[in-house]
This record gives sequence, C-alpha cells and structure tokens, in this order.
Amino acid sequence: MKRLLLSLLAVFLILPTLPTATEASTSNQLVSTAKQYLGTPYKWGGTTTAGFDCSGYVQFVFAKNGVSLGRTTGAMFNTGTAVSKGNLQTGDLVFFNTSGKGVSHVGIYIGSNNFIHASTSKGVMVSSINDPYYWGSKYIGAKRVKNFGASEVVKTSAKAPAKADNDVSRLEIAETIAKELGLSSTYNGTYFSDVYSTHPKIKYINAMYEAGIFTGSNGKFNPNSKLTRAHMAKVLVEAYNLKGQKDPNFKDVSKSHWASDYISTLYANEITTGYTIGDKKGTYGLNENVSKVQFGKFMDRAN
Repeated sequence: MKRLLLSLLAVFLILPTLPTATEASTSNQLVSTAKQYLGTPYKWGGTTTAGFDCSGYVQFVFAKNGVSLGRTTGAMFNTGTAVSKGNLQTGDLVFFNTSGKGVSHVGIYIGSNNFIHASTSKGVMVSSINDPYYWGSKYIGAKRVKNFGASEVVKTSAKAPAKADNDVSRLEIAETIAKELGLSSTYNGTYFSDVYSTHPKIKYINAMYEAGIFTGSNGKFNPNSKLTRAHMAKVLVEAYNLKGQKDPNFKDVSKSHWASDYISTLYANEITTGYTIGDKKGTYGLNENVSKVQFGKFMDRAN
C-alpha cells in the first residue's frame, strides 16, 4: 500500500530477479497458489498468512512460484515490462491509484478481466479491473515480471458497448449504496408491486426504502430503469445526509428546479463539478442518465 515501512528500510529492498527454467511455474499454478489464501484478512505491513497487505500478498504468492519481488508496491511498479490493458496475461501485476497520489495498490491478474488482491475491507479477494464503481477508475497500468506461458490474452473490444450498458440501473445504485452504508432489511415482504419478495436483492431494495432513500413511483421500484443525474443528486444527499449549499451556477439548473438544492449541496461537498469541458461546459446534465463511470466517481467522492 501507499503507506510504506520506515523509509530507511527501502534502501535495503531486494531487487527482483527472474527464476531459472527449473523454477518456472505455469499460470495455472500461480492462480492456484493465489486462491489458496482467499479470505485471509488484511493487515498493514503483513507478509504472512496471518494477514497480508497488498504488496505483501503479491510478494508471497510470487515467491511460492519461484519469483522474487520487491517488498513495496512502488518497487514492483518499477520492475518488469509495461503491458497494455488490452494485452493482459495471467500473472501480470496490475496497479491502481487509490490514494490520488500515484500507484498505491497492486494485485495479480488472473484472466477474464479479474485480479486477485489483498483489499483493506475484505482481505484477499477477487475483483474486476473494470469494476465501474471503483477499480475501473483507479486502474493505472500493468507490468509483466514473468511470462507464465498463459494461453489467455484478453483483448478489449474496440467497439464501444451499447449506451444502455453504460448507464447504471436503479437496482445497481440501490445495492451499491446499501452495501456501502451497511444497510440490510430483515422484512420478508416487499414494498413495491413490481418487485417480488423472493427477488435476490430484496434486502437491499427494502433497506433503501426503509431509509427513505428510494421510495419508488406509484408503488413501483422500477429496478431496471435508469436514474437521471437530477435524481442521483437527491439520492446521494439523502443517503449520506449531506449538508451545505453553494451555488454552482450551472446553466441548465434554474433556482426553481426541484433538484436545485440537492445539486447545490453536492457542489458544496465537492461531489460534483458538472461538465468542465466540451459543448456541455458549465452544465450539470439534469436529465441525462447516470453512467456507470459517473456513478463510480460520485461514490468515490461521497466516501
């Protein structure tokens, strides 16, 4: 992680070396080793199965497979060969900027757009490098310190996905915020006519209703519908109990608009800046659907 051990120790970090042919492991062996420690708790400075930090975990797994790596995320980032996201291969190191100040998190790419890592919240786990709510926007690059002979090379499509796939749904927003706030309803029924009590996400839907964050429309939740940026402002203000007002002077938000105060509160809390470049500069985008990328940014700033 970004926070390192005493700076003087960094001078004595062992530089990474590549294994000999007899030491080489396959990509399957590497992934198998990495998954043995799923659920191991996070521990800052941890390098053993009693608890890992992100770089301690990666160093441990690679050492088990005959590859010596430096102790810190920075040391790992400064070794190997840079790899583009479209040419990732099982065993590549993937790096993220979680602190806003450069490389601060590392994991191991295991194929299918997933990486395994020691997270501060859940310990060793598997996440998506394209996670629209967090990791996707934090990704900064990858390094190949050893070619494990992986057959899978995941290519990103040059064709943009359909617009509908880029927009976050009401259900996705409700579930994400409920999990973030630790909300979970024990009510066995349903508050909405279009959501069955057996819905797999019912505990999150009910929790958001009980918290007054999602009250629905005409008795319906509309789980697959999209949320406008105007409604997103209301949801975030109420979910996080945000306070304060600062007029952003967005050209498309009149003082009389129902969402004006909510947007002013988001602006006061530095959760939104509106559009700052291009044809939409100086606007908020009231009636636009919230994209997954935008939602990720909103959530990152709200926390």
